[in-house]
Amino acid sequence: MVVHLVRYELDERAWWGVLDGDVISPLSGYYPHTADLIERGHDDWTAAAATPGSVPLADVEPLSPVTTPCRVMCQGANYRQHAIESGMNPDERAFNLFFDKTDAAVTGPESPVTRPAHVTLLDYEIELALVLRRTVDAPTTITVENLHEYVFGVTVANDLSARDVQLPQGQFLKGKSYRGFCPLGPVLAVLEPDDFGLLDDLELRLDVNGSLRQTDNTANMLYRPAETLTELTEFCNISPGDVLLTGTPHGIVAGSPPAVIRRLATALLPEHKLWAAFVKLNQRKPYLKPGDVVTASIRNAAGTLDLGTQRTTIVAPTT
Repeated sequence: MVVHLVRYELDERAWWGVLDGDVISPLSGYYPHTADLIERGHDDWTAAAATPGSVPLADVEPLSPVTTPCRVMCQGANYRQHAIESGMNPDERAFNLFFDKTDAAVTGPESPVTRPAHVTLLDYEIELALVLRRTVDAPTTITVENLHEYVFGVTVANDLSARDVQLPQGQFLKGKSYRGFCPLGPVLAVLEPDDFGLLDDLELRLDVNGSLRQTDNTANMLYRPAETLTELTEFCNISPGDVLLTGTPHGIVAGSPPAVIRRLATALLPEHKLWAAFVKLNQRKPYLKPGDVVTASIRNAAGTLDLGTQRTTIVAPTT
């Protein structure tokens, strides 16, 4: 059975609890980091899941269920239609695209996010995030059958991206790592071995100001979790509480012109002028601006795996 955990602030302290509907049953132990919960919290959340809730969700401030420090690793163009809108042929993909974000980007599921003053092309990317279970420091073969030994649970992520930094500068790490650029939560769903099949049929949905921008199903992933984690262990160590963002569906604001147009533009314009034209043209598009509210949710049709809804308000810098 899936257990839906939440981390929240109440009385100036961070707590963990099991969410049932809109009521929380608090855990009795103290787990300052997600890794502590993973390593010694099983009996506690099992007991809490069998206890009626006592804390209304509306009375607390939700926090990221992934604590820092942690690694935040990412996949790119991992959904069929998103690969197409990014100028790729999904049937000819020869590699899994990896990058990362710094953990300075991690924030809560309802925390406001500041758009840096120099950023005008702020984009959204809803993603299913895998929260990892164990230390791996050598190449490891991970299969569908043993995936539960390496993945603890799943949550909602938004891979916010400053396209006018990421694309013209080639700065994936910087353009995706400004503070607050990785809202996580609200729910961390702990999966038992028999629950992992649910990951193959989850609906992702992202709205901006109530208007649908992204929707897709995890069935349309190009590279699935087991094969992705196997490849990741070839070049990256992982630890309990680290997180892997598994790619975003189509519907982001940034798009890629056809390859022939890109080649022609590159031939005719110096690179700095090409990117200046790109930024100017893209400023007409509906990128995120202060005052926008982004909601992101992931769940299955039956409601047995429901990761809740993020609500992120974009704000302007205070100075």
